[in-house]
Amino acid sequence: MIIAAAYIRVSTDDQLEYSPDSQLKCIREYVKAHDMILPEEFIFREAEGVSGRSAKKRLEFQRMIGTARDANNLINVILVWKFSRFARNQEESIVYKSLLRRERGIRVISVSEPIAEDTEFGGLIERIIEWMDGYYSIRLAGEVRRGMTERFQRGKPVSVAPYGYKTENQKWVVNPETAPIVRMLFEQFAAGEGYVCLARKLNSMGIKTRRGATWENRTVEYILNNPAYIGKIRWNPSGVTRRAYDDPNVKIIDGEHEPIISPELWDRVQERVKMLKNMYDRHDRATGLTRLLQGIVRCSTCGRTLSPSGVGYQCLGYAHGKCKVSHYISTGLLEDMVMQSIADDMTSGTDLSIVPRKSAKTVDDRDLIAQQIAKERTKLLRIREAYEAGVDTLDEYRIAKRQILDRIQELEAKSTPQESTPTVTDAYRAECLEKLSQAKDTSLPLEKRNAILRTFIDHITFDRASCSVKIFYYL
Repeated sequence: MIIAAAYIRVSTDDQLEYSPDSQLKCIREYVKAHDMILPEEFIFREAEGVSGRSAKKRLEFQRMIGTARDANNLINVILVWKFSRFARNQEESIVYKSLLRRERGIRVISVSEPIAEDTEFGGLIERIIEWMDGYYSIRLAGEVRRGMTERFQRGKPVSVAPYGYKTENQKWVVNPETAPIVRMLFEQFAAGEGYVCLARKLNSMGIKTRRGATWENRTVEYILNNPAYIGKIRWNPSGVTRRAYDDPNVKIIDGEHEPIISPELWDRVQERVKMLKNMYDRHDRATGLTRLLQGIVRCSTCGRTLSPSGVGYQCLGYAHGKCKVSHYISTGLLEDMVMQSIADDMTSGTDLSIVPRKSAKTVDDRDLIAQQIAKERTKLLRIREAYEAGVDTLDEYRIAKRQILDRIQELEAKSTPQESTPTVTDAYRAECLEKLSQAKDTSLPLEKRNAILRTFIDHITFDRASCSVKIFYYL
């Protein structure tokens, strides 16, 4: 008896594709008609949707080849529904078939494409079939790309809906459950929160990512760099963008979906993203800070950051035509004003404008926590129903109930605003004066001096009309 192995793979890019069960049925019928044996352990079924263009990504294929090459195995033939199931890359097909024939004398047979292998034209016909399969695969990829290009040019989505949206009728629509989370990320990042801090905040609320995973700094960063939230569609025709936001191949166009955030908030976030990248990303050391107060001073009219312009600073919004008032000021004058103002604030005993380092819960935070509490209460009802239906035992119900109630208590504690009245002490003023002295030390790297100022200054507002600055401190 001939011992057969079966390889089954289903691709999502063929509308006439046989299901895995249908392919196996055809193979079993072939086995029965040709007096073969197909042991269950020799049925290799690839995960649905795995592409046949590269053998490296097909785990079951690699396992089958390894099994077939084992000197102790009894496999005589490998059966596939079509030759295209074995490989859609003719070079790989030739390599693996030749390897199996040479080492173990194993043939690959297509049960739906019978070939008289003993004739002089059998091998030629098989190569022609493989070439046609390869050509179809390449042509299909081109058709898919053209279709995606056409959809993109019409402002239609060419990928899954990003976090904050859901897909309905092939369109992105705002998801009322997750869109507030996106707004919170943008607003709090623009207000000074960091990637890691925001990720921890969401994880502490029990909020998951689109894939059901915990949040990381890179997850938050990806959202803050996604123009989908201002109504844009981003696509990279040459491949996956991932975190290469500056990839020159990336194309952006106006989409049909509703924005979640305003263009103004987007601009503020992008300015801070750029500032943090210049300060802390090792790949951008050469193009880092060029001014001591870079990223700290804001326009009193629109709130945008003052950025280096010539030999001074200018409002980023004014430079982009989004602010009506010029706030240009020379670098030396601005730095002198700021340093003198800090010294006066710390020595005069006047009240300081304080921004608590850990601010109280915002309304957005409380709304998100309320949503999570509501979900936990729904879980309570479900586990009770499971207990009453006899699905869970009393002990299982008691344990699950206790865990959910503890979770609700933890979330309720987070939703309670922590009122605090910051107190400015003499020790704090002395510490700030010491840091001011360090920031003035020109022997230190510019990045370090900027970072020192950021340890006690939240931001500085420059008013062009009165040519004055107001400093907001951390406490």
